[in-house]
Amino acid sequence: MKKILLLHGAIGSQEQLEPLKIELRGKYEVHTFNFSGHGGSEIPHEPFSIEMFAGDIIDHVNSNDLSGIDIFGYSMGGYAALYAALKNPGKIGRVFTLATKFDWSIEIAEREVKMLDAEKIKQKVPKFAEELSARHGADKWLTVLEKTAGMMRALGSNNLLTAETLAEIQNEVLVGIGDSDKMVTLEETIAAYRALPKAKLLVMPGTPHPIEQVDVERLVSEVEGFFGR
Repeated sequence: MKKILLLHGAIGSQEQLEPLKIELRGKYEVHTFNFSGHGGSEIPHEPFSIEMFAGDIIDHVNSNDLSGIDIFGYSMGGYAALYAALKNPGKIGRVFTLATKFDWSIEIAEREVKMLDAEKIKQKVPKFAEELSARHGADKWLTVLEKTAGMMRALGSNNLLTAETLAEIQNEVLVGIGDSDKMVTLEETIAAYRALPKAKLLVMPGTPHPIEQVDVERLVSEVEGFFGR
């Protein structure tokens, strides 16, 4: 049975991928995990970074003897997967990214960081604040937001996946985006697709950024089409 690893996005957890995992069971040996500091796991003292999360991927692959495993990465999970592939040639197989942001600058990072303001979240979207508290822990979710903001600012100053570095990745990659995504642009997605040597492009109709709003049946179909059965 083929093996597949599903990766969640920033301020997310593996629980968000459970609907997809359920649909893929029986067709694949499905693996998930929480990135460092997410989903109630211990928050590291060092800053969140793509390098840290790529290390989480490789640690999971090595500790579970999953060399060559195919990866589906949602949003930041896709970015971390590609960076792991860049730095560890041959360690992972094909990569399917969905809603991954590739275009980072200081200005873009600051715009994204504004959406991580805990006080504004509490006041304007208290239900989301409750979800984050339940997802990461009442004593941890504020730290997760703070450290994620720091990671985004670091990407704004030093984007790790440029046209030049993407060109070095030899994995087969499916670069996906929803046509209703308000965080990731079609232009940056196409630019990444063109920079990758072995890439295909997927635009999913009627699909916004949040993973909870992605049509699971359609996503399963795309996973099977790219990774095979």
